[in-house]
Amino acid sequence: MYVLTQISRWAIPVLLFIIPFYAYLKKVNVYEVFVEGAQEGITTAFKILPFLVGMLVAISVFRASGAMDYLIRFLAPATNFLGIPGEILPLAVMRPLSGSGALGITAELIHQFGPDSFIGRLASTMQGSTDTTFYVLTVYFGSVGIIKYRHAITVGLIADVSSFIASVIICRLYFGG
Repeated sequence: MYVLTQISRWAIPVLLFIIPFYAYLKKVNVYEVFVEGAQEGITTAFKILPFLVGMLVAISVFRASGAMDYLIRFLAPATNFLGIPGEILPLAVMRPLSGSGALGITAELIHQFGPDSFIGRLASTMQGSTDTTFYVLTVYFGSVGIIKYRHAITVGLIADVSSFIASVIICRLYFGG
């Protein structure tokens, strides 16, 4: 364990030394290339900003309108029948939309039920095994100009549902509950 701790502690500083040194050996002007990359990064950030703002506004409207609460109430009979705790549904709904929103819900669940509870462990597992599908599609696809992503939404949501179901099954098998 000590060896892994030391490797992880020194990995980034060593890379920060090796990469410029290698570039110097290859006669690459490191500073100019760095500045050029930073400029491209700023351009990309400005390009994705409208997509990001639009998505965040849509998520806020979805939550503030009460639509999320209605959706959760609609899904509750099915999840109760399957033995899935209803408290986890806001996280399952929010995770494909917003990573920070889902992290907030996860923190609330862990604070309310405890990190060693079934719900706390399930929330943590879901947080780590699902993705922010709509964020990825909005920001990353929008930044490169992809406008036809119908199949990507379908596949992403299937992956999210699969991860949700797998999280429940694995947590039930591993932690009980």
